[in-house]
Amino acid sequence: MESRPVELDADVEAESARLGLILTEVGRVVVGQQALLRRLLIGLLTRGHVLLEGLPGLAKTTAVKALAGAIDCTFRRIQFTPDLLPADIVGTLIFNPRDGTFSPRKGPVFAHLLLADEINRAPAKVQSALLECMQEGQVTIGDATWPLPEPFQVLATQNPIEHEGTYPLPEAQVDRFMLKVRVDYPSRSEEELILDRHATAEPQTPRPVASAADIVRARRLVEGVYMDARVRGYILDLVAATRRPAEAGLSVGPLIRYGASPRASLFLARAGRAHAFLEGRSFVLPEDIKAIGFDVLRHRLLLTYEAEAENIDAEEILRRVFDAIPVP
Repeated sequence: MESRPVELDADVEAESARLGLILTEVGRVVVGQQALLRRLLIGLLTRGHVLLEGLPGLAKTTAVKALAGAIDCTFRRIQFTPDLLPADIVGTLIFNPRDGTFSPRKGPVFAHLLLADEINRAPAKVQSALLECMQEGQVTIGDATWPLPEPFQVLATQNPIEHEGTYPLPEAQVDRFMLKVRVDYPSRSEEELILDRHATAEPQTPRPVASAADIVRARRLVEGVYMDARVRGYILDLVAATRRPAEAGLSVGPLIRYGASPRASLFLARAGRAHAFLEGRSFVLPEDIKAIGFDVLRHRLLLTYEAEAENIDAEEILRRVFDAIPVP
């Protein structure tokens, strides 16, 4: 069995408690949605981008803005519309007639946190302008390449039911998002608290309780969180079951057109480490993988027409996969 470094325990416990203040501060603004807030932080700790999908009015944009307010870093919001141009996001070259030269004008993507609001309302050429930013952490304007600040994270929102005048994200770009988080309705008690807060007081504004340097330091600790070989094997078994379900004893083969790619395995491992970190642990348990697995995998399964005809979605298939794979 591999040995686990114990010197990380105290550092992880201290840093996870410090970052827990972010969740507390954001909770002053956003009622409930704790799973959403933790996943936003997991993405930030693992250099992962997050796609939020939910109906209007479920605090997707509010949660992202509150997270940015609780961290002392730069934040930009882009409202995606059909007339948006790639230069409106990444920037462009401006001609200076006095000396006949071009100088770069950087776009709003040069920020620590970028909110791409209603990302599916802009055409594909605008959506693809984010690809280099998301994958490489840099932007090319003209013949020069500019690095983006650290940390850098894209948080995108989209409405799952409105299709008129929208442009579905290309599969290559969807795969760049580490997590796809489904945002659901609040409970009755949470909605009652929402009514009380907004009826009796001005909306709360979060105060910065962490800095960009804190996030970068925590990232290094997350990368050092221990993962046993058996947990890595569990991740590989889960991903393999989406590609070759029959070998795992599953009968969902005719429902899956394409399974998850190796990027899913990498993201499951990173997200599992971050989840363990936020729990104050310096080691990953299978429960960490199960807790974050749906958010990593749901947008990486391409289903067949037969699945659509039987009204079976990726959530149902993933439930069967997780039930079938033995937990180490």
